[in-house]
Amino acid sequence: MGLILQILAAVLVAVVLAIVVVKFLPLKFRWIASLLLLLCTVLLISKIYNGIMEPINFNKEKIVRYAKVVEKLKIIRNAEIRFHEVNGVYSKDKAALIQFIDTAQLALTEVRDTVVRVNKGSNNTWGKIMVDVEKRIKDTIGYEPVSKYFKDVDYKTMFKVPGVEDKEFDLEIGTIEKFQGLIVPTFEAKTEKKAILKDLNVSLVKLELEAIATDEIKGEYVSVGSLNEVTTGGNWPPIYDKKSAKKDN
Repeated sequence: MGLILQILAAVLVAVVLAIVVVKFLPLKFRWIASLLLLLCTVLLISKIYNGIMEPINFNKEKIVRYAKVVEKLKIIRNAEIRFHEVNGVYSKDKAALIQFIDTAQLALTEVRDTVVRVNKGSNNTWGKIMVDVEKRIKDTIGYEPVSKYFKDVDYKTMFKVPGVEDKEFDLEIGTIEKFQGLIVPTFEAKTEKKAILKDLNVSLVKLELEAIATDEIKGEYVSVGSLNEVTTGGNWPPIYDKKSAKKDN
């Protein structure tokens, strides 16, 4: 809206200047008016170009910044998933989560099917009634370090928000009753979009915080996990996962 008003104002000034030139300005001074009109034209074209390019450049820059943030959130998610595998819960202690990656071991298991004979009772004629029952047994066959899953990953700084000085991701844990009697642990890591985009156009940032399109990161935060539902997914669209896959290849 601001750009349209500026263009209309520039056009109005040009029209008024043209009328003044034709009606009041002596012929020998009209070159000055022509120069002013040319200057107004250049300024108008510049305004239109900048008005068109600013949202385009904003979108390019936000994607670059968000991609770095998403990569950090993926590391946090992987750390929480491994922590849950070992402990059955998630952690909100950032330092403990880093130490967990450094020191913890994951059990390696093997699942096998076996047949066992089970006593199903007895009767007067045959005595005990033994039945073959198939069971699935999980055996621990060894251990491996959690750090193996974070090779070549800078997990030591995973809680620092990229591009935002002295800011860390918020990390919370909770529980949800999925259905009666089943309590499931949850976690959420997030950071404000506003902080990531703080030095960009204020009006465009305001619109970004209200984003609801399916190809956008919705809402005011970039986040992974949820305290309100059972998920380890992020709120970013697939484009950020595709970028990550290309980088890995």
